[in-house]
Amino acid sequence: MAEETSQTRIISVGTIARVEGEGALRVTVKAGTIQDVELKIFEPPRFFEAFLQGRHYGEVPDIVARICGICPVAYQMSAVHAIEQIFGLHVDGALRDLRRLIYCGEWIESHALHVFMLQAPDFLGYESGIAMAKDHASLVTRGLRLKKAGNAIMTLLGGRSVHPVSVKVGGFSRVPSRRELDALKNELLWARDAAVETVRWVAGFDYPEFTPDYTCVALRHPDEYPFNEGRIVTGTGLDISVDEFERHFSEHQVSYSSALHCTLQGAPYLVGPLARVNLNHDRLPHAVRQVLADTGLSLPLRNPFHGIVARSIELLYALEESLRLIERYDSPPEPALPVVVRPGIGMACTEAPRGILYHRYRVDGDGVIREAKIVPPTSQNQGRIEQDLRLFLPRVLDRSNEEASLACERVIRCYDPCISCATHFLNLEIRRDQ
Repeated sequence: MAEETSQTRIISVGTIARVEGEGALRVTVKAGTIQDVELKIFEPPRFFEAFLQGRHYGEVPDIVARICGICPVAYQMSAVHAIEQIFGLHVDGALRDLRRLIYCGEWIESHALHVFMLQAPDFLGYESGIAMAKDHASLVTRGLRLKKAGNAIMTLLGGRSVHPVSVKVGGFSRVPSRRELDALKNELLWARDAAVETVRWVAGFDYPEFTPDYTCVALRHPDEYPFNEGRIVTGTGLDISVDEFERHFSEHQVSYSSALHCTLQGAPYLVGPLARVNLNHDRLPHAVRQVLADTGLSLPLRNPFHGIVARSIELLYALEESLRLIERYDSPPEPALPVVVRPGIGMACTEAPRGILYHRYRVDGDGVIREAKIVPPTSQNQGRIEQDLRLFLPRVLDRSNEEASLACERVIRCYDPCISCATHFLNLEIRRDQ
């Protein structure tokens, strides 16, 4: 819908699919100059941090899993690691491997969904994955089968693919047998080959020339590509432990959004696949690094539209890692370590598909949560998305409002923002003051 007066021109685009959650973008242009870019998140607060207060620690993994239907494992893993820090638990061996494996499952299903159904239509000229399927049925089928392979891992280890129920402090309520894991291998082998083809496919897209100057932030582990553990590092030299997160990163409220913005020393930054690949490409297996090198792209990746390539590389990595973990699996003697409750404060950060996810909990001597803080990836990327839009918009202001709106949507979808883990995202309003 478009409205026009002698002073102001406003365009409203109805909510669209292909990004999780609901929000709006308002752009104000005066005399050809961009005045305001506001990425609005207008959904009501969900109060999960408040819900957790007064609950027993054992309830936390099931509660936080409900925050997101696409990345519930990330919330569970950050939570259990933070609480285990308080209790002095260190999970290693086969249980640690299973945690990496269920995280692989989540990356596989989330990245496959985004690459094939949410962002690829932008590059191929379709309004949706369904529309794309009419001409590219084999591609959409590949994407759905890849997603199904990730879901199968989550179902086996978590009890179900959406909001898994077996993750707990100390380990799992149930662990799989070697036979159950081996039954996944044939499909994962197919998926690995399909992921290689996916990287080659997306690397051939026509990308706009757009290279903002990013501050990349991700976990970094001494000898692994990061999932559950590591120090927080940046491309500008910051290297801190997770318990220092709140000394450097801070959240603030903006008037036009119900979601907090998180900044690094007052400035926006980038988390997610692009940041992880830039900061951890040397931790990828040789075979995956070679596939990345074959794309011809130079590191570090600075174009947000290349995020689809980074996601495809991580999709391939998660499949390689899944097969490696299954191959070496030896069922642990018990599904979880014994827990000794003690009071304290614990912090943890893991790598959700969309970037680092920080949790902090204060627990009393009865194991009851007295304080909870959760900083999701999308709140960390919001300021960076707005900066990208400010930089990108001048090149499309000479287009119609409809075309400029679509261009903005494409920039936003590069980040795969998960606003409320629902199915809609964008109402775009461009205001032009004559």
